[in-house]
Amino acid sequence: MKAVILAAGLGTRMGTSIPKPLVKVAGREIIFRTMKMLSEYVDEFIVVAGKNKDKLDSFLRGKFNYRMIENPAPERGNGYSFYLTKGIAGEKFILVMGDHVYEVDFIKKAVKGEGLIGDAKPAYVDVDEATKVKCRDGRVFEIGKNLESFDFVDTGFFVLTSEIYEHAEAIVNEKEVVELSEIVRRAKLPVTEVSGYFWMDIDTPQELKRARKALVRSAVKGSGDGYVAKYLNRKISLRLSEFFVDHLTPNQMTAVSFLSGIIASLSLFISIPLAGVLYQISSIIDGCDGEIARASMRRSRIGEYVDSMLDRFADYLFLFLLAYVSNLGIYLWMFLAFAIFGSVMISYSTEKYKAAFYESAYAAIPSLRFLVGKRDERIFVIMIFCLFSLVEPLIILLAIWTNVRVLLTFLVIYKTKRVESREIG
Repeated sequence: MKAVILAAGLGTRMGTSIPKPLVKVAGREIIFRTMKMLSEYVDEFIVVAGKNKDKLDSFLRGKFNYRMIENPAPERGNGYSFYLTKGIAGEKFILVMGDHVYEVDFIKKAVKGEGLIGDAKPAYVDVDEATKVKCRDGRVFEIGKNLESFDFVDTGFFVLTSEIYEHAEAIVNEKEVVELSEIVRRAKLPVTEVSGYFWMDIDTPQELKRARKALVRSAVKGSGDGYVAKYLNRKISLRLSEFFVDHLTPNQMTAVSFLSGIIASLSLFISIPLAGVLYQISSIIDGCDGEIARASMRRSRIGEYVDSMLDRFADYLFLFLLAYVSNLGIYLWMFLAFAIFGSVMISYSTEKYKAAFYESAYAAIPSLRFLVGKRDERIFVIMIFCLFSLVEPLIILLAIWTNVRVLLTFLVIYKTKRVESREIG
């Protein structure tokens, strides 16, 4: 299947010299987001560009399989831009706008639809400014921004057949300026509802800001967060990610997080309470690299691997230096060894599950989420004990807590897999 992307608009309301499809939203260009998500379903893109043709062509080259069509008269409307793709889009194809952003789940539903994809309950767009659709017998009866009574809001996503070009050609022969909405109305396209998902058209800097916020907040880790991350850390890290997502890559954010952990460890030589607070701050920052990676569509296995390795090193360094500056007795160093071992094994036990069964342990076995002891929870407890300089009780607590947590994780996983194997057998 092919996909047509209309990207010839002038974008004057954005107040920037950058072509609107190349404006970054949450670290990625608008057009890149759309094409990346559609790549699973599309084997060739047809991009209709205007004065921004050379810039778009330069950006897309080498990234996707596409064909560039130039609209020499973008002032004739987006309907005319669409008409220029006649004869090359194929029998059935997808049509999207170059200034719209969507979440992955919206795309998964929309590509299975037919005709105009409408949202009955849009949560992210200004309905007063949106194109509204009135239906009759499941098809477009009326469409426009000024409709007082309507059934859906036009999401800018269509699944079409080549028959629509007959209507487009008729209107092009009648009028100088041709809007896509006129073609849709005359074709009486069927309407498929896809409601409840994130999508937006980006016309103004204010909408750009709203879209960035929504994309970052939808990038929260699925099932691996502890209680502290869920109810405290994320409330802060998401705000940080919203600010940094257009300025730092996930790898750069990982470096910042690791550096903050090292600073927290070295500050133990100055003040244990201060170090505890800085360690908790580093835990908050640690959530940003994943949020930025997911929001900016830059997730990578090597990035996750490096982040995990650096977290283990930072945890070891903090606990070791904490024991060193506190002049612990020899017996407490044995507890420290078990505390460090248990902290590493909590991560190892779930990562080993993922390596063995090719799925997240927390997603596959929901009961694991209730076992307290994830990294965010441990660091928060460490901070509390450090604030009162209770180092010895902390080391003993961590030695017992982490290893009990590892044992419980093992028992839950073992029991679950034994039951599954019996059911299969």
